[in-house]
Amino acid sequence: MDRDQLHLGRTYARARSFFPDQTVHSVVDGEQQTLTYRDLFARVDRLAHALRELGVQPGDRVATLGWNHHRHLEVYLAATWTGAVLHTINVRITAAQVAAIASDARDVVIFYDEDVADLAIAAVQARTPAVVPLVCFGSAGTVPPDGQDVLDYEGLLASQSSDPYTYPELGESHPAATCYSSATTGTPKGVVYSHRSQVLHAAMLSHVDTWGLGRRDVVLPVVPMFHVNAWGLPFAAIAAGATLVLPGARPRPELLVDLVEAFAVTLVAAVPTVWSDVFDVVRRDPSVDVSSLRLAVCGGAPLSRALIDQADRLAVPLVHSYGMTEASPLVLVGERRAESNLSDDASTTRRLRQGRVVPGVEFRVVDDAGGDVPWDGASIGELWLRGPWIAEEYPGDARSASAFTADGWYLSGDVVTIDRDGLVQLVDRQADLIKSGGEWISSVDVENALMEHPRVRSAAVAGVPDERWQERPWAFVVVEDSFTTDDDLRRHLDSRLSKFWVPDRFVRVDEVPLTSVGKFDKRALRASAATLQAVE
Repeated sequence: MDRDQLHLGRTYARARSFFPDQTVHSVVDGEQQTLTYRDLFARVDRLAHALRELGVQPGDRVATLGWNHHRHLEVYLAATWTGAVLHTINVRITAAQVAAIASDARDVVIFYDEDVADLAIAAVQARTPAVVPLVCFGSAGTVPPDGQDVLDYEGLLASQSSDPYTYPELGESHPAATCYSSATTGTPKGVVYSHRSQVLHAAMLSHVDTWGLGRRDVVLPVVPMFHVNAWGLPFAAIAAGATLVLPGARPRPELLVDLVEAFAVTLVAAVPTVWSDVFDVVRRDPSVDVSSLRLAVCGGAPLSRALIDQADRLAVPLVHSYGMTEASPLVLVGERRAESNLSDDASTTRRLRQGRVVPGVEFRVVDDAGGDVPWDGASIGELWLRGPWIAEEYPGDARSASAFTADGWYLSGDVVTIDRDGLVQLVDRQADLIKSGGEWISSVDVENALMEHPRVRSAAVAGVPDERWQERPWAFVVVEDSFTTDDDLRRHLDSRLSKFWVPDRFVRVDEVPLTSVGKFDKRALRASAATLQAVE
């Protein structure tokens, strides 16, 4: 049995044969388009021919700078099926970061959406003196640098043979894709995913105790296709033969709600800020029907009690999930509301935990002495991970030495607890824990407590240097009115937190700065605090 090789092409071939009439609905250039799998794979064949014509060889990196639409999905399929390596680049990072990533990956062709053409040009210029073809998903109206070709995506496909493409039989260790971390704690780090890892990760997403993804599902990945490959959903949805709904560039919450209604979407994946906006839309319009949802996946940042309560009032089955670039990404899935016979309050407390480790992944929670912490829900340690879709190195990057052990454990940098039922709860990133007077303060716990205040829409907490205490927490808050005072916020926190956990300062902001993947940008907050201190 071990001679048989796991590769994504086998999952694509099955979907093509078994589900030719299944559909992919896509918002492209502001208009909705629908393709059957039959149409989709015919276009993938043409794109495979085009990649060969462009000189793309097995192992070459095929980069994308694009949003969630069927053209981007076609690159996913054609690149990986022909033996090239899909490289999705985050369109929300800086041009300098894009250039550094493209240079490190040695991309040989770049597909891009017109509204991020400046990033595509930065990526091309990073490959100088090599000439890298640019392929625009849209109208290709941007003037490229001298000596560079810009091809129109639809024109490129139309110029190719309609004959079926003969795809290679790939080994399971062959690289399928590469992603770079979001650079929240330094320069981006590259991770390479094998075909075996992605086939197994896709199968795990279909497990009944994870997301249970199957062919009857209608899947709406709001999480961008450049964010850890949309959390693996494109690969998993195609493997299962599910319907896909792709919302296009920068989808507004009103559009997302419309798509859920129009296509009876069953599974949506998004970060907390997106869910908060969607819930506002649903709450304002009682006629909105989102009852088709069987699973609303929330990841990328910790859930708040307020967001869970809001989901429950709207009967939206919100579920916590946790992952990272190094883990393809899914690691933990939280409990659902119906899984507990506890009171609503006690059940919500359990659902705030990130959840249990998914099948197939080994884990440890390791204390400062290198030992495993007890499963008591209180002892803290760093989460270590090992498994068939967990990275074992950052290729060619010296930072591997501090992130991976010799026997294959990945040191996540996340500080967690684990309770007697195996539920893991994120305490904080090691870099974001606040050490005040020798005691640790969890910025996540303070944020969650703040967001339980009825007039706080969003809150982020960061440690700020303090001469006496080493560090003290500052809170950056978005409030609904001007009448909410600092004393109001302190009284709210006094009943929920230890006194020394209460922030020294509450800074009013119009919005909390976010990273390129929707997490609170703690580096930006610390910089803002330093600026405020400097002018006072």
